Amino acid sequence: MRRRTLLGAALAGAVATPALAAGTARAADPGPSVTRTGTTTPDSQAIFFVSYDGLVNNNSFQKNALLTYKGYQYAVWYTADRNAVVGRRVLGGGTWSTVKVGHTLRYNDSHNVISMGVSKVDGRLHLNMDSHSDGFTYVKSVAGLLDNPAGLSWTASRFGAPRSTLDGLALTSQFTYPQFVSTPDGRLQLSYRVAVSGNGRNALAEYDGTRWTDLGEWSASTGTYTSEHGSSTARNMYLHGIDYDKNGRLHAFFTWREQNGAVMCNGGGITNHDTGYVHSDDRGRTWRNDAGTVVGTTGGSDRVSVTDAGLVVDPLDPDHSLMNQESQTTDSAGRPHAIISYVPGRFGQCTTDYVADRTANGRAFHVRKNASGTWQKTEIPVPLNSSQRTRLVVDKYDNAYAILPFGRIAGASKASGHTDWRLLFDGAGLNAFGEVVIDETRIAQDGVLSVMYQVKSSGTTPSALHVADFRLPA
Repeated sequence: MRRRTLLGAALAGAVATPALAAGTARAADPGPSVTRTGTTTPDSQAIFFVSYDGLVNNNSFQKNALLTYKGYQYAVWYTADRNAVVGRRVLGGGTWSTVKVGHTLRYNDSHNVISMGVSKVDGRLHLNMDSHSDGFTYVKSVAGLLDNPAGLSWTASRFGAPRSTLDGLALTSQFTYPQFVSTPDGRLQLSYRVAVSGNGRNALAEYDGTRWTDLGEWSASTGTYTSEHGSSTARNMYLHGIDYDKNGRLHAFFTWREQNGAVMCNGGGITNHDTGYVHSDDRGRTWRNDAGTVVGTTGGSDRVSVTDAGLVVDPLDPDHSLMNQESQTTDSAGRPHAIISYVPGRFGQCTTDYVADRTANGRAFHVRKNASGTWQKTEIPVPLNSSQRTRLVVDKYDNAYAILPFGRIAGASKASGHTDWRLLFDGAGLNAFGEVVIDETRIAQDGVLSVMYQVKSSGTTPSALHVADFRLPA
């Protein structure tokens, strides 16, 4: 079987707008814009240490460290004394109320993030934390806490005791990258990795309001990948996200990381290669490539593999320091969009230090499916100046926004086919360390982009954790 198939060539030009009926007229939809409306401070002295070039409170792959539900916004982080806390504020309010959930951070490992999820079927808030290739800690609230936030006190008594299982369901002793996603029917799913970088598999668990069920693994670590330099027989699929669209389809962009460094031109690079895409129309039970062919079954013997055809939507060899776990979203038509980043070939065909090379020459790219069903790719003309990740959101008009390291924001209009990327906010006044966390859920509720970031510090000196709000086009 062929290892990969490029599903579409990059196109240029604007997306055509359907003609209006005779005798009617409509003002053009606004393009992208951001207006900073205020900043709040969940914690003036949050824990600060740098590992894996990032911070434990601001890894952009957290899903979610910041979310909005029924008029309140929620945030999670570790305090200077290592306590895991969850805070909330009335949407748009200036004061955060915090609760300690009974767990303290074990190691100075920035991948031991806290992630939140909401089970709409019973109004509970769920937290998964402190997990990087070992066990995890899980906490959930009482039922109805998020359905009646004004009527129920925000106290530690509203949360259960920390557990090392999902209410008795033990998943794996090597657990990493929790990502909660609410299903269209109100259940809650937990995406996670089994095993370790370079030899890991993606898996799903599901909560129905009564109990958790382990659905099983759906990606494979086996198979042979061969570059021009050498071969590898083990790998990990790193997700750029996992999201349901308005029609109930589950989308996942990803990149592969090979275990064997022989696939690279230089040992100072990173073995990530290719941007792939799969989707599921049955709540993650089976996975299909873009052509609709089943390429994997969750919990079954046939899992999504590097040798499956039709997975790759943007091919790239391991010599350009492609970043894993970047970002994705879907637009109002259910079309998938992703941000990827790497060192383009015009700066050379072999990166030798992925942090230094990405900082000097890294660029972000917007990959998306256009209205004709073709994959399209556009470079965002803003240097990364960082080795770190970028986040992606769309507004009510399907304009796209890239939230770059240091809190910079670039935008592209739907009217241009998302080809007119420009810088909208340069990060002035934030003094953000690098990667930021965004509220994926708030934009649809009140048209505001909330960005959580931590102020630059040094060593292990605590620093302020802020949430900046930006008004998007109304």
